Amino acid sequence: MSDDVSKNSAGETERLEVYICSVADAARNIRLYALKALNREPLPAFTAGAHIDLHLSNGLIRSYSICNRPVDGETYIIAVHRDPAGRGGSRFIHEHLVPGKTLHISRPRNHFPLDESAQHTIMIAGGIGITPFRPMIYHLQALKRSWQLYYCVRSRDCAAFIDEWQAMAEYAHIHVADEMGNKRLKIGSIVTHAPAETHFYCCGPQGMLAEFEQTLSASPHEYVHVEYFSAKETEGANDAFEVELARTGKSLHVAPDQSILEVVLDAGVEVSHACSEGVCGACETHVLSGIPDHRDSVLSFAEKSAGNKMLICCSRAKSERLVLDL
Repeated sequence: MSDDVSKNSAGETERLEVYICSVADAARNIRLYALKALNREPLPAFTAGAHIDLHLSNGLIRSYSICNRPVDGETYIIAVHRDPAGRGGSRFIHEHLVPGKTLHISRPRNHFPLDESAQHTIMIAGGIGITPFRPMIYHLQALKRSWQLYYCVRSRDCAAFIDEWQAMAEYAHIHVADEMGNKRLKIGSIVTHAPAETHFYCCGPQGMLAEFEQTLSASPHEYVHVEYFSAKETEGANDAFEVELARTGKSLHVAPDQSILEVVLDAGVEVSHACSEGVCGACETHVLSGIPDHRDSVLSFAEKSAGNKMLICCSRAKSERLVLDL
């Protein structure tokens, strides 16, 4: 469990009640929603790269990066892109969340943290993937650190916060596809010309993330940071295995077509969860025994290698049995 996530005695992540104080357009099909605590108290502190889960009234749970400055303690601002090919969450938000509306959110979690000690930071964003980088950039500026942003969009009217990036043109580079003959950003060239010991960050569509990871596959893992907004394709057989819940003493069978999360919930054990795709980190669980088969897009290389925690919504087991701290 991440340090910045608190859970109640039932194991559920604490929810905060907030209201929408304003809604504004940031770009074509992108809206900004400003959230404040319903009790008028300051919201929990967050760090650059953090996200929250929105618990919507239609039963959906969706995760969004907080995109305002971390020093803005009374407000969380999220950017929601209305995706026609999505699962309905963004459409519901655009159609139903208006100023004054109340809803529940999770406390902030950060699986895409900024390494403040880096000599130089390069951020590569595609589309709505710009959102976690905005607070990072303002934090890097406050620290007087060296940075560059490469922001890829299909057209200029799709670029969120474009006025801000244009004001930082020395460091922020906007790659507008329809103004450049639909040529793709040359990630390899950016990496080749980067200073030594640069930390690289990427958030965007699947193709961009795959190219980014492939380009930097030989780089030290601690210098490469990615955030997925949707589940990436995974490999591996879905063999059956057993799960023991250490706190309750229950032993459960996980069939090839079931997830650990599904089996645990069916057994009446309450656990925190949100995306069910391995991208939000809400269901992160400590592993007491056994070998996880990690299939998430959240845990770092070092965390996966340690094998002492896993995301139970998508990951499975390499051993015949897992013992979980549930």
